[in-house]
Amino acid sequence: MFAKYLISQAAKTVAMAAILLLQVGAAFGQDGQKPSQPLIEDVYLARDDGSGKAGDVVTAFAASDIPIHCVVVLNAASKVKVKMNFVAVAVPGVKPDTKVVSATYTTSERQNRVNFTGRPDGQWTPGRYRVDIFLGGRPEKQLEFNIRGTAVGPVASKFVPATKPKFQGVSVKRKSP
Repeated sequence: MFAKYLISQAAKTVAMAAILLLQVGAAFGQDGQKPSQPLIEDVYLARDDGSGKAGDVVTAFAASDIPIHCVVVLNAASKVKVKMNFVAVAVPGVKPDTKVVSATYTTSERQNRVNFTGRPDGQWTPGRYRVDIFLGGRPEKQLEFNIRGTAVGPVASKFVPATKPKFQGVSVKRKSP
């Protein structure tokens, strides 16, 4: 009888310990860390300002808008590998999801901004395109945009560039293969 009582008390103790561990695990997440904030603060596309820098922020381009700038603003200035794939989504004569331009850059400890540019061998082929952004090899953001055969006026982007960068950035220029 006493043995049954001891076993019952031990089972209650184990059950209470398990409940306590579950509560602690729920408070801190499964890996014991607090949820992290998104790694990308902002991503936007821009026309060239005529001096080789990102100008007007837009979501549609003309076939003559060369190069197209893709600006990635990170939430923190730490070393990370940033990759941009410029992808043809629905472009006549091009297989869907074909990478048109790809560029990779690893930031330094003091950089929170990467400026990618993409340019074709001639002019852009009109159609629908997408920019895929990867951080540390993981997909993080996608932006779709159009390239039209005719001139395009300023089209406001839903992405607004940060007003003042906290850290120094870098430009990465790639020509399509």
